[in-house]
Amino acid sequence: MDLRRDLPASLVVFLIAVPLSLGIALASGAPVIAGLIGAVAGGIVTGLLAGSPLQVSGPAAGLTVVVFGLVQQLGWEVVCLATACAGAVQLLLGFLKVARGTLVIAPSVVHGMLAGIGISIALAQAHVLLGGSPASSPLANLIALPARLGALNLDATILGVLTIAVLVVWKKLPWPAVRAIPGPLVAVVLGTAVSLVAKMDVKRVDLPETLAFTQLKLPTEWGAFLVAVLTLAIIASIESLLCAVATDKLHSGPRSNLDKELSAQGAGNLVSGLLGGLPITGVIVRSSANIAAGGVSRWSAVFHGVWILLCVLFLGALIESIPLAVLAGLLVHVGINLVNLHHIREL
Repeated sequence: MDLRRDLPASLVVFLIAVPLSLGIALASGAPVIAGLIGAVAGGIVTGLLAGSPLQVSGPAAGLTVVVFGLVQQLGWEVVCLATACAGAVQLLLGFLKVARGTLVIAPSVVHGMLAGIGISIALAQAHVLLGGSPASSPLANLIALPARLGALNLDATILGVLTIAVLVVWKKLPWPAVRAIPGPLVAVVLGTAVSLVAKMDVKRVDLPETLAFTQLKLPTEWGAFLVAVLTLAIIASIESLLCAVATDKLHSGPRSNLDKELSAQGAGNLVSGLLGGLPITGVIVRSSANIAAGGVSRWSAVFHGVWILLCVLFLGALIESIPLAVLAGLLVHVGINLVNLHHIREL
């Protein structure tokens, strides 16, 4: 542990993780608090046990479409149980030392999957950005988009477009010291401030009054439930292990122990599911930010989870001032960026 480097890095990752976790919960059709619970579990539980010390875990865009579909099919309480069971499967896979085997999957499959997920997220959240609600499928969202444009909520649209504009411009600013401030944080703070100053009538984040954990529920369709467990376990494992390999390329410190990392991801998902949180994976955006900010050990990931927990406990009113349209703008930007044109040209 090097507090001089890990503490500042943990604060940077925390500032990125909060808006993204809220947005991913929104896009997943889950309670917003579930994103923060997942982020806490990914930071503290997975961080303490991690086999990839500089990787940061939490709710990821790559599972958004899967979780949304499962919530529609099984209900949120059953999805939480499926997440916990998927974590148990990951623990077993880590114990059996099969982590390397998941890396035989062709990169084209992963990039194609992420591009499809990105398009689905962007289409769904475009409706929220315009002041409406998304439909249950990407095709339905695409077909309904012209009608939504004709009945948009002007306040929500202004906030969503402003958020996207800030995210696009922020990366191109010529001042490195300014760019070091996380773009998602700036976009969410600015959008929220504009909505409050202008007294805009828009939907905002709604947290539960007390931090009561979701009551898990047994499924009625056991076949669909088992498919959900295996789907979550496999996709979360692949994403986390590929992220661990990518993270290793960004630093010169200790290399990842993939089997240990897979078990750590399983423990994180087990705890997150039992507490009513989203499924988690390793997240390259947070991991690369952690390394760029100077993190040198697992404690930067652990501390970022602690900061999120304290934020939920003591800054709930601040989180509830964030407009949903701002989070939708953030997610539209995330979704579009998952469609990597460089990888498409390569493939």
